[in-house]
Amino acid sequence: MLSLLQIRNFAIIDDLEIELNGGFTVITGETGAGKSILVDALGLLLGSRADSTAIRAGCDKAELSAEFQLRSDSPALQWLRDADLDQQNACLLRRVMSSNGRSRAWINGTAVTVAQVQELGDLLVEIHGQNEHIRLTRNSEAFALLDSRGEYAELLASLSRAFADWQATAQLLQQLTSESPLSSAELDLLRYQAQELESSIIPAEAYLQLEREHELLSRGSDVLARLQSSLDVLQADDRATGPLLQSLANQLQRDAGQDRDIANAHKALNEAAINCEEARQSLEAALSRIDLSVERLARLEEQMSRLHALARKHRSEPQNLAAVLQKLQERIDRASNLDQQRKLLQDQHKEQLSAYRLAARTLHKARLKTAKVLSGAVTDLMQVLGMEGGVFELQVELQADREPGRRGDDKLEMRVSANPGMPPGPLRKLASGGELSRISLAIKVAGSAGQAAATQVFDEVDAGIGGDTANAVGRLLQAIAGQGQALCVTHLAQVAVCADQQIRVVKNAADQLTRVETAVLDAAERVDEIARMLGGKLTEQSRAHASELLSSALTRH
Repeated sequence: MLSLLQIRNFAIIDDLEIELNGGFTVITGETGAGKSILVDALGLLLGSRADSTAIRAGCDKAELSAEFQLRSDSPALQWLRDADLDQQNACLLRRVMSSNGRSRAWINGTAVTVAQVQELGDLLVEIHGQNEHIRLTRNSEAFALLDSRGEYAELLASLSRAFADWQATAQLLQQLTSESPLSSAELDLLRYQAQELESSIIPAEAYLQLEREHELLSRGSDVLARLQSSLDVLQADDRATGPLLQSLANQLQRDAGQDRDIANAHKALNEAAINCEEARQSLEAALSRIDLSVERLARLEEQMSRLHALARKHRSEPQNLAAVLQKLQERIDRASNLDQQRKLLQDQHKEQLSAYRLAARTLHKARLKTAKVLSGAVTDLMQVLGMEGGVFELQVELQADREPGRRGDDKLEMRVSANPGMPPGPLRKLASGGELSRISLAIKVAGSAGQAAATQVFDEVDAGIGGDTANAVGRLLQAIAGQGQALCVTHLAQVAVCADQQIRVVKNAADQLTRVETAVLDAAERVDEIARMLGGKLTEQSRAHASELLSSALTRH
């Protein structure tokens, strides 16, 4: 839920802070007051493309921030946890746009990319603008709408697995086909190279250990001198460091119980003496283990020289020769059994295609059932929204001969008839702008089966309607808010009276400066604002009408 929105130096807004509640909130005000600017600011916080021209005139930068309170089961909260950006159940978004074109974004105080903000924003808020219905014509939106409503998650998962198996085998077949057959001489060469590697290479960790030993031996006399010098200090007969420290510790033992600092000194000296003894033993062990013989150094240099030569031959690094050998062996295996492997893969690919087609057909049947229910629900809502006799159809067509894909073999198309007696046609062609907005709202309500983001924002989606239709739109927006939070920019009093919270936006001009101010209205202020929306003038009659509308909406609520 969006709980706070702060805007500084954005468009005509200099400094604005709005606190929001759950439920249904309307944002009202005169035309041009800046209502939609609030939605634009929220869109930028959610990852929309930044434009330096939106910075308030005379300012170097614009700063936007929004705070969200998240439920414990919120997908957005899980996203934050996965990204190690969670901060209990809160989410703070911040974005700064500079006049030089630079834009920076933060999530809970951590700098992030705009792509990360967009990914999180999709889980936090859905913004439905005046032209949001255009999105419904996209193929991906039709699938998202249908599959989010359908209760067939396991069928979707089965299809995804079947497609992944088919695709992986297709890639192997393509790789096998692209490899030209090897002649006997080429195959013999590969086998010789593999045998040569098998007789010489060692694991990567063993090679790194070999390098360390070679480095030690190549400067062995210096290492040996330093080890012996250190050991002499630790075990000298008269001034050995360990025994000397132990002697000092023993001298302090008697007085350690009398003073805290003496006790600390006794403890530190005692630990130091023990550490010196352990160091002496380690040095003796190292001296006894290190083989500084010339013969050993020569053997190491010969082995490393052979490995480096093989690495150059195969354009690799010595520690990666094992991977080179594996690829050679795989190539030899494929070349030796090319026809057999191709036949096996072709048979496997055919079986996987059959499994995919079966999964796609099963999913198609489930989609048909869901599409029928969804189409009926949207059609019913269209009657309520002033399109009596209108019909909505989500058409699901199986195309079993198409190339396999992640979504199956279905082709989806939204078809609509907004007028009685007219056959349904493609949504993008047969509906007017106002009708599309209402159809979009009906689809949103019918399709919101717990899959929507917690906060829904509607920017004048009620444009071009009035009367009973406006009343119905208000009730529908109120229903959407019942699942979380809905914000609506509106000019319609019939919509505004359905809200739980009403925010008025006012634009004031003084001293050649324009400022935008907002206010959360109390009961009396709401009456005046609704009266203004009804007729423009505040009269006793308009106030009485506004009070009646508010009371009626409260009774329905």
